[in-house]
Amino acid sequence: MKLPFITILSILPLIAALSSCKEKGPAEKAGEKLDDAVEEIEDTVNPKGPVEKAGEKVDEALEN
Repeated sequence: MKLPFITILSILPLIAALSSCKEKGPAEKAGEKLDDAVEEIEDTVNPKGPVEKAGEKVDEALEN
């Protein structure tokens, strides 16, 4: 299940505003939790394969 286009458009300005901060504030932390929840729902509806999961783990490791 894909997110509706209008939902993506409404989230983009929030992401852009938060990306300019150096420290993570409460709004950014809440946004990350929301992103994680949406991703979990998407994974439930459309499960990821083993290669995609491995790629995400590599991405997460490189972000830190």
